[in-house]
Amino acid sequence: MQNYPVVSRSLRQDGEARFRRPRPPWPGGARCVILLTIDFDGPSHDVGQGFTPLGARSTGRYSARRGVPRHLDMLDRLGVKASFFVPGYDAECNPEAVREIIARGHEVGAHGYLHERTLFPPEEEERRLTLTHDILTDLMGRPPVGWRSPSGQKTYTTLRVLSGLGYRYDCSDKDFDAPYMLDIGDGRQPFVEVANNTFSLDDHPWYHYSMTPVSEVEEAWRREFDAIYADQGYFLLSVHPRCGWGSGTPSRTAAMESVLSYALSHEGVVALTCAELAEWVRANSEHFEEVRI
Repeated sequence: MQNYPVVSRSLRQDGEARFRRPRPPWPGGARCVILLTIDFDGPSHDVGQGFTPLGARSTGRYSARRGVPRHLDMLDRLGVKASFFVPGYDAECNPEAVREIIARGHEVGAHGYLHERTLFPPEEEERRLTLTHDILTDLMGRPPVGWRSPSGQKTYTTLRVLSGLGYRYDCSDKDFDAPYMLDIGDGRQPFVEVANNTFSLDDHPWYHYSMTPVSEVEEAWRREFDAIYADQGYFLLSVHPRCGWGSGTPSRTAAMESVLSYALSHEGVVALTCAELAEWVRANSEHFEEVRI
């Protein structure tokens, strides 16, 4: 019989307490944290699939030319800092856009090299993770501390390499509605998993699969916030500054701004970057669950 790896949740509370989950202690005693995560996803998304980023496949080029500047201006108006996850190839193609993100005080994390959609042998995966890490470090003048899988793929090699490169958190897993500690074993420093669990709080499925009108997406996101605000208070929105299935165009960016303004108008709401929240969780780890893999 084949042996499969075991992923186990080790709680610091007794088993009964698992079903009485209190609201996590958020920074400053906040009732709800908001995280805006922006996946750059420029031409890397198309080149990684073997397409030339021209014609119908040119929508990724919109990210650096219009989407990112529009999102940055929106964030300035709101006074909110975001976490941008940038593929290494896009950073090479658009270094000025990455520098502008940093200059405006936002976080930049890693997001693959060519927005990889398949798994690679361990040596190739390590090469690509290290390549993007070096590209972003050179641009920023400091290493990134966060990573998000470009297509949901993650392996034990991923975690080992990221740990060796000094990463502090991952923002890929879908298995919880709050951040938690991720023990990867071998005596390595634990990660923080900034869980990215809400499929309906991602613009891609709305605009790509269901082709939902922007007004309906805006209303759905408001309702998602209302439910989350009443529950655990962990609202993580994932968007892409592309056109096509992204949120880089004027009406879709306006919808984002409307939703974020609505959320920020509520009492006890704080907006954080993923890195800021990860450091809070690490410093207060006794209040958060831990998963061992």
